[in-house]
Amino acid sequence: MSASFLSVVLLPLALAIIMMGLGLSLTIADFKRVAIYPKAVIIGLVCQVLVLPAACYLLVTTSSLPPELAVGLMLLSAAPGGPTANLYSHIAKGDVALNVTLTAINSIVAVFSLPLIVNFSIANLMESTQVIPLQFKKIIEVCIMVLLPVAIGMLIRSKLPQLAARLSKPVKIMSALFLVLVIVLTVLKEKSHIANDFQLVGIPALALNLLSMAIGYFIPRMFNLEKKQAIAIGMEIGIHNGTLAIYIALSVIGNSTMSIPPVIYSLIMFFTAAVFGYLVNLRQEKEVLA
Repeated sequence: MSASFLSVVLLPLALAIIMMGLGLSLTIADFKRVAIYPKAVIIGLVCQVLVLPAACYLLVTTSSLPPELAVGLMLLSAAPGGPTANLYSHIAKGDVALNVTLTAINSIVAVFSLPLIVNFSIANLMESTQVIPLQFKKIIEVCIMVLLPVAIGMLIRSKLPQLAARLSKPVKIMSALFLVLVIVLTVLKEKSHIANDFQLVGIPALALNLLSMAIGYFIPRMFNLEKKQAIAIGMEIGIHNGTLAIYIALSVIGNSTMSIPPVIYSLIMFFTAAVFGYLVNLRQEKEVLA
């Protein structure tokens, strides 16, 4: 009963609210902003779509994770940045406009890149008979679940800006509450082996989280992007849309074990992102004083 409620009702509703909340914060100008700083957007996308999944694949193949947990971590690495990255970027003095643009574009790109990465992971990390790869019908389902609420939110923002402004805060609160509820119910669903799974995937999930923020921050700096842009990309890549990853694991693939890495990662990322924001600003203050 609870499993069906979680996968059939709660997860689609939670994802729809989160993605509509993203749409309420977006305008067409956010997509056009690519022309203003194409270098930052391209580097951010390459880090998110190519570098991070490759690093995650190396991590899972060298950490002796069970195949289903390894695929779950790969699924999480392929998920786009979450809207919460914008908030953390603001607190850490990052380029929030860049965050908004990256979140918008990543959410669209992930519709196509995520199935490719997940199917590659299933084919290479599991026996082909264990899990059925994402089929075209399921990919279309993910497209609808991700893009339709975003489009509705953007339409409300465009046609009814005052309503969008009033809805913005309640939707953000609901998004956070739904994420907590999804995590709690997923943990309860897997309570018979969650402790063992946490022991197995806790360190790899933490390593992936730290690796995500390091890739997002240091690679842009290597290419001479401004520090505030590097902070934005670090937050964007470090804070994933865990609800989308859990939804795909439970409702699309139908494998509850694969939902454990996104759950554990979601519990970790908000604390490590706060530390990351503190450290980069501490470093920036030292540079100013010097």
